[in-house]
Amino acid sequence: MNVLRRSETLQLLEGGQQYFPALIRAIDGATAWVQFETYIFDVHRSGEAVAEALARAARRGVRVEVLVDGIGSDPLPPAWQQKMKEAGVQWLVYSPLASGLGGLGLLVPDRWRRLHRKLCVVDQRTVFCGGINVLDDFYDPNHGDLQAARFDFAVAVTGPMAAEAAEAMALLWWRVQAGYSARQNHLAAAWEKFKAGGYGRRTEAKGLSDPAAAAGPGNAGASGGKAALVLRDNLRNRGSIEKVYRQAIGRARHEILIANAYFVPGGKLRRALIKAARRGVHVTLLLQGRYEYFMQYHAARPVYGALLAAGVEIHEYEASFLHAKVAVIDGHWATVGSSNLDPLSLLLAREANVVIEDKVFAGELRDSLRTAIAGHGRLLDPVAYSQRPWRQRILDHVAHALMRLAIFVSGQRY
Repeated sequence: MNVLRRSETLQLLEGGQQYFPALIRAIDGATAWVQFETYIFDVHRSGEAVAEALARAARRGVRVEVLVDGIGSDPLPPAWQQKMKEAGVQWLVYSPLASGLGGLGLLVPDRWRRLHRKLCVVDQRTVFCGGINVLDDFYDPNHGDLQAARFDFAVAVTGPMAAEAAEAMALLWWRVQAGYSARQNHLAAAWEKFKAGGYGRRTEAKGLSDPAAAAGPGNAGASGGKAALVLRDNLRNRGSIEKVYRQAIGRARHEILIANAYFVPGGKLRRALIKAARRGVHVTLLLQGRYEYFMQYHAARPVYGALLAAGVEIHEYEASFLHAKVAVIDGHWATVGSSNLDPLSLLLAREANVVIEDKVFAGELRDSLRTAIAGHGRLLDPVAYSQRPWRQRILDHVAHALMRLAIFVSGQRY
């Protein structure tokens, strides 16, 4: 049974404009160990300040470990490689594509298993978790400068959950380091280095066999709520995050509010939302309204029909790119993390979400989402949806079919 541990502090962070200053303050206060994982690490604009903070910490003797995804993050510019090396920052790349293959490496299904979680633990005391990459809010790698900030969230948690996150991150660090060392015939040395760091225990699934279970709504305010870290991997925790959502949706009595960037839920999750709407729960979805990627944009739309028919309210966010992966249920349950509700996140990628039981925190997140819906959401009309142009329908179904084919090729069921 999952135990949501009481945390000393819970802080909701909206966008990089709140997240990066809080993150940098924590890194600047580190005395022993900073662990950092992210899908994208862009050292320009806002990312430069984060990179400088990591280098400062390493120069004053803090152990700094940075793990970035081999597809999401471009190689560090040579000047930054030298700066990080001289400072003592340890930098590893998760599952890089084979040299010489370039984008062809993505044709191998095993390479679809990416490091998508965004985590930072400072001194095993404070953990940051969310959907925010180290990437400026007003810049997109594929679309250039943005007129409005990307819409996303993170949470900072101080308390015992941070130590659990630290152990899980240390284990992944060891695995990546061991893979590199094995290729270099230095496996024994890597293992001794790992043990010397004190990272010997497997803890990714610790206390998380039932991630959605809770003792009841938190009532101690934002500084005393309950929280649990839920990790998805391809070993023991394959369905952990989807299970969190389905169980919480199944318990909902009044309101379900979900904001998710890439929304292509599987049958079980779709049915859970439809059942909730039919039993009288007010179900509201805030989804991506701007074209970002062909597959994610078009593959999502064929699932809207059944949801709209059941009374689910769908709003498309149009002010900028929606990158959030959050939810609030019945005003006391919330989750903030990196996991989209699509096959890549729920079946293939390493993801991390924090589940929170706290009325104050959930209320703050709910207010932010409601404000975004009111100011920047476009309500989908079921009739207009059913009458969308035939060209768009063809693209939608082609994208959806391609996504289902990709799932089949990867050996997964969805």
